[in-house]
Amino acid sequence: MNRTIYIIEDDTLLLDALKDSLNQWSYEVRYPDDFSKVMDDFIALRPHLVIIDIQLPKYDGFHWCREIRSVSKVPIIFLSSRDHPMDMVMAMNLGADDYVQKPFNMDVLLAKIQANLRRTYTYEEVSSDVIEWNKAVIDLKNGSIYKEGKTVELTKNEFLILSVLVKSTNEIVSRHELMRMLWDDDQFINDNTLTANITRLRQKLSSIELDNGIVTKKGLGYMAITL
Repeated sequence: MNRTIYIIEDDTLLLDALKDSLNQWSYEVRYPDDFSKVMDDFIALRPHLVIIDIQLPKYDGFHWCREIRSVSKVPIIFLSSRDHPMDMVMAMNLGADDYVQKPFNMDVLLAKIQANLRRTYTYEEVSSDVIEWNKAVIDLKNGSIYKEGKTVELTKNEFLILSVLVKSTNEIVSRHELMRMLWDDDQFINDNTLTANITRLRQKLSSIELDNGIVTKKGLGYMAITL
């Protein structure tokens, strides 16, 4: 399968050169049109690897590395003309996988890209670890939901309920189905327990203004809606 590489770089000449070289290796190259909406693009694209410059419009590359790493384990390579050792240290501490200094040799960069892709995707596809819902990101691995810099930690039951509802967004999920799903997961659950979990889930979602995203359909069940 073709791999998607998301390049966060505002130098259009360099971006074109990278795109031409990577296309020759059958990589699909995508990049932001609006540097204030990098995370929106990232969530929509679910790229296999990200290349980030440090000096960017709006926010610097460190900011975007931190934001991406909070929701994904996708490989991140910094590509920057800055040569201070602390820049490399900062990048690695934020979760970057590699740091390439400009000017660089394209063959070396390609080798690093291939090595990171091979190391990451030999055993698993990390790009499927998140779900987008109303501009929030639900992390399927750590049971949290993230929106605009805020992270909400959920209990196991709360997360299971939310994930089931969101996977059926704008469709009613019956109380019976939710209770059966929780029971199958070896969780003791009854009607009152489900109601309590829904209430706590809404309370937690209110901190990121998504409590109205879970609605009650009286006599039928619950539904996650698009706001």
